Amino acid sequence: MPLYLVTVASSAIRSPQHLYLLAGAELMPSAVTSLADQLLHDPVVQQVHWQVVEDGQALTDPFLPPTDALVIEVAYRPGVTDSEGESVVEGARRLGIRSLEHARSLRRYILPATTDPAQAAADLAIDVVQTTIAYHPGDQTTARAAFYALLVAEPHPTTPHVAMVPLRTADDAELMAISQRGVLALDLAEMRAIQAYFVAQGRDPTDGELETIAQTWSEHCSHKTFKARVQYSQPPEDLSVDSEHYPMLARLAVGNCTIDSLIRTFLMRATQEVLSGRQDEWVLSAFVDNAGILAFGDRHEVSYKVETHNHPSALEPFGGANTGVGGVIRDVLGVSARPIANIDVLCFGMPDAPPPPAGVLHPRRIASGVVAGIRDYGNKLGIPTVGGAVLFDPGYTANPLVYCGTVGLAPRGLHPRNVRPGDIIVVMGGRTGRDGIHGATFSSIELTHTTASEVGSAVQIGDPITEKKMLDVLLQARDAGLYSAITDCGAGGLSSAVGEMGAELGAEVHLEHVPCKYAGLQPWEIWLSEAQERMVLAVPPDRLIALLTLCTAEEVEATPIGRFTDDKRLRVFYRDLAVVDLDMHFLHEGRPQRVLNAEWQPSPALSQSPHLTNVDPEQALLALLAHPSIASKERIIRTYDHEVGGGTVIKPLVGASLAGPSDATVLQPLPGETVGLALGFGICPRYGRHDPYWMALAAIDEALRNVVAVGGDPERTAILDNFCWGDPKQPDRMAGLVRAAAACYDGAVAFGTPFISGKDSLNNEYRDAEGRRVAIPPTLLISALAEVPDIRQCVTMDVKQPGDVIYLLGATRSEFAGSHLAAVGMIDDVGALPRVDLVAARTTFRTLHQAIRAGLVRACHDLSEGGLAVAAAEMAIAGELGLHLVLDKLDVDPITALFSETPSRFLIAVDPAHTAAFEAMFAGLPLVRLGVVTGTPALRVEWQERSLINVPVTTLRDVWQHSLDVINVKDSDL
Repeated sequence: MPLYLVTVASSAIRSPQHLYLLAGAELMPSAVTSLADQLLHDPVVQQVHWQVVEDGQALTDPFLPPTDALVIEVAYRPGVTDSEGESVVEGARRLGIRSLEHARSLRRYILPATTDPAQAAADLAIDVVQTTIAYHPGDQTTARAAFYALLVAEPHPTTPHVAMVPLRTADDAELMAISQRGVLALDLAEMRAIQAYFVAQGRDPTDGELETIAQTWSEHCSHKTFKARVQYSQPPEDLSVDSEHYPMLARLAVGNCTIDSLIRTFLMRATQEVLSGRQDEWVLSAFVDNAGILAFGDRHEVSYKVETHNHPSALEPFGGANTGVGGVIRDVLGVSARPIANIDVLCFGMPDAPPPPAGVLHPRRIASGVVAGIRDYGNKLGIPTVGGAVLFDPGYTANPLVYCGTVGLAPRGLHPRNVRPGDIIVVMGGRTGRDGIHGATFSSIELTHTTASEVGSAVQIGDPITEKKMLDVLLQARDAGLYSAITDCGAGGLSSAVGEMGAELGAEVHLEHVPCKYAGLQPWEIWLSEAQERMVLAVPPDRLIALLTLCTAEEVEATPIGRFTDDKRLRVFYRDLAVVDLDMHFLHEGRPQRVLNAEWQPSPALSQSPHLTNVDPEQALLALLAHPSIASKERIIRTYDHEVGGGTVIKPLVGASLAGPSDATVLQPLPGETVGLALGFGICPRYGRHDPYWMALAAIDEALRNVVAVGGDPERTAILDNFCWGDPKQPDRMAGLVRAAAACYDGAVAFGTPFISGKDSLNNEYRDAEGRRVAIPPTLLISALAEVPDIRQCVTMDVKQPGDVIYLLGATRSEFAGSHLAAVGMIDDVGALPRVDLVAARTTFRTLHQAIRAGLVRACHDLSEGGLAVAAAEMAIAGELGLHLVLDKLDVDPITALFSETPSRFLIAVDPAHTAAFEAMFAGLPLVRLGVVTGTPALRVEWQERSLINVPVTTLRDVWQHSLDVINVKDSDL
């Protein structure tokens, strides 16, 4: 088969060269010339050259320096999705060139000759999914030709076979060895249950059956820790607990208790109790569908889902984040909605961290790759990335957290959930490959370098263009009523998608019909692959032709692969091979309930007091503004398209400076209608190291005050939970998880905010070079979705008018444990933990919303990381005006007033003409007049006639905006 190398060089200095390998049995030189000239380069800024690649031939081209350089070329490994290469094949087809069968993309880097090749390869490529070749331009070697030929080589045909796993006679040690060798992530009780099932069947399982059970029973798919029976213990608390307002905290404070399923006891129960007191049908779906669904107006509904993609992003940041975005978009498609907005919340190690252990990427590299992956997918789909957060902490060095979320919009009642026997199973979208196999089980175990290298296929590469075409087709199919049920093909691949859709009925699948990217896949690999951009539909037989015709017209591949039955069995075949034959009830209900121990020990740091007397307020403020978690994320935000679609009313960056960090984003889902949606987030991992209960309450409080600050209605706010934790089999980790889940109940019920969806990502641990287990900080993300009654009344955080009066709303207490003042080394990490007063907070939020609706608020900013001083600085930076604040009316010391992180507080700017009405509205609540907005752009803070802070806004902005320059957010090279 003829093979051609096309090289494209840019005029930009130090820009990598783009290489393309083109192959086809009938691909002629004239066709290559047409492709090179018309498709593969821009003649204005690029040059192009192509040549034939032949065995034994040394290759040269005019874009290589003659000598004195090291050249590194990087390509995706064979079998890994190469979206750019696939788009070249599609582009050739559109040019009428159908002889191009294979295309692969590469990047070429020209480095100094003295560069260490091994180190350069490690720096430029992700070994799990990419391969490299290094050479010097003067080398007349044939290695390059062999390297290129390998990249486009067809896999050797293999004879499909089904292996039997000798399980019935295995002892306990061998059962666990089978689980570990297969990366099944099944414990002994689960392996024994599987063994007993097949003993009763009188046979051993096939490889496909064992893999199917492992995926279905994985932590990722079945949430077995949150459904476990937990024995919780702690030292009895001496202090009295307010059992009326903190009932679950009071339950834990007894010292010993048993919790039968965290999700039922805390999360689902909270939603049930909140909704039982409502008269309206607002929550349409919670904890049932791929995403939570709320009523929006009389004729529409909005859906919301947030997922994590942590382990894959630790191995291959671009691909991990890229497919995280694609996966959560498909969750919204799985409830028949049109995606209208994406969010991302990211947690990385410190940018200035020392070199990490072997097998771990540096946080800067992870951060740049993750940001590029998020941008690539959302921007190419035309879905705005409108909100989120970026946090940095040493605890995330080896285990970054990548939360991806999507909001969807759909006409009310068009999402079908009615699978019927006889419905045809149709797989739609991308083709199936080896990528993604073991993804669900891989994310259910701790991350080690060995495991990562063994299951490199767990990392996928996304193809947003394929997903965009599929999205367009699905919305048309929905409106035409062409399917009776739909779900995304994510974790576990077809095994989970088909297995879940047919759980109450039964299903029969024929894998030989599944479109594959290449030959050589074994049946169980086709069945378990988590290749991206795929959806599974149940289609009534009389509508199949119409669906396939629609897909053909839109150039979306859709293939019938089986049917749903009424025998309550899952049967999978590959031609005449029986791959899977399982009872649906055993598959979905046969997993034994986990029994876990949880032992809580209170943090001794909470009983100590921080030394505040030596803190210099001005130095502390500048240090806080420079902390990467607080510093401006503008360089990241600007790489995302948050304007596409024209529905972003309050944007991520606001104010006269166009740089102020908005508390929340506001969307206008329906053009011409004034009802909107506010998106806010709460995440406080530094508190979690001390007590996850108060961390979780603080996260709920933060998410709610974010949406309330911009005009969201706290009475029409729903929340999502995303737990990222260490190993739940460790009693201390499990105890923290219990406490965080208990706080979710107390917070949701107190605020009247139902949980509508959630997800957990556990086992975020790493074994370092010394073999020690390193867990991430206990981390809970709370995402709030609030209805905005009238987007014309929305408020932003920037000060807008000199003379406006500045108020502090909410009580301030000396609460410094887990604070950012401790993070920057100004004080020890001790003292009281920020605690939410649930009664006062709910009243405060409701009243503030009424004040915004009444037009009494000119600017509003919530107090979070860094406290009052940071919030004031951000408001001044955003508005390019000054603030003059006097702390004398606060009944705390000035350092506490400035830097405590007590929750439920806001800084508010009010027109002087409205101060009387504003103060009257907040009578009885902790409201203090602090100062005024000034025309002189400086932040001035005084206490008892003593100047504490006096810094020009330009200085504040310079410190705040330039501390993240170490993060490279340029386009990814691959």
